[in-house]
Amino acid sequence: MTMLSQSHAIVKRFKSITLHQLQVFEATARHGSFTRAAQELYLTQPTVSIQVKQLSKVVGLPLFKQIGRQIHLTEAGQELLTISREIFKQLENLESKISDLKDLRSGQLKLAVVATAKYIMPHILQSFCQQYPQVNISLTVAPQNQLLERLHNKRDDLYILGDPLEKINTPLYPFVDNPLVVIARSDHPLAQQKQPISLQTLSQSSLILHEPNSLTRKAVERLFHYHNIPLRLQLELGSNEAIKEAVSLGLGVSILSLHTINLNELKNSFTLLKVEQFPLEQKWAIAYSEPTALSLLSETFFEFLQQEGKQIIQKVNQAKLT
Repeated sequence: MTMLSQSHAIVKRFKSITLHQLQVFEATARHGSFTRAAQELYLTQPTVSIQVKQLSKVVGLPLFKQIGRQIHLTEAGQELLTISREIFKQLENLESKISDLKDLRSGQLKLAVVATAKYIMPHILQSFCQQYPQVNISLTVAPQNQLLERLHNKRDDLYILGDPLEKINTPLYPFVDNPLVVIARSDHPLAQQKQPISLQTLSQSSLILHEPNSLTRKAVERLFHYHNIPLRLQLELGSNEAIKEAVSLGLGVSILSLHTINLNELKNSFTLLKVEQFPLEQKWAIAYSEPTALSLLSETFFEFLQQEGKQIIQKVNQAKLT
């Protein structure tokens, strides 16, 4: 007999077994009593006996043996009990997965990201929402220290964090580069230079930077300190928009994440200066509150970030650099 024909014979033999019969059998085996199984299932004792008898007939062997007033599983009964419980376990798993899939279609996702990530997130969310249009997404943009506090308090599902990351105890999952670039107004004198601009020259060029606690500012300070070059500032401003406005007014040059500058601005307002040590590579990483298990929706977005999200960001940035 071939394997296929053997499979057909097995299906033909056991196709009359119902889940109800297995439920009755499992309850009887667990209680060791037809009466108590009947009470649990709100059936009559004769009904339970009939269901077990029909199941025994299909199996072809007795499932219980009676010793005195007690019933005990036979070897065949023990095998069927193991299989029955495995079936019920798999059905419970199926129910859980179906519930997760329903949540995936219409669940809520809470995200929290560093300020520079807010410029690229609309591109990512647009693509994700096209695939999962019923998902409700909440996006919080905050400084790194606030993100760490939210992470500690498990207020969100997923986080995108920036450098520096060395003092974070939560496991981090590398995401994408966050290159820092030097920008100036298109008619700025440094924009006309063909040779790379030195850090020394840059330090004397009316720098406009973020406030001291920002990640971008810290990265720039580390770079200048490493090369023993003083950092001379023209302005300190608290937002990327304010910095870009100051640059567009000709007040100086600035160092910003490439993600914060869009294509239209590069075409009409700013130019990327060729400066030694730049682009200055920083990193973004994804984090979540472990040991909290990710929901199916969070896990789906996590995987989306690491695959399609990376490609979206790389495509957007490549267009800016060409």
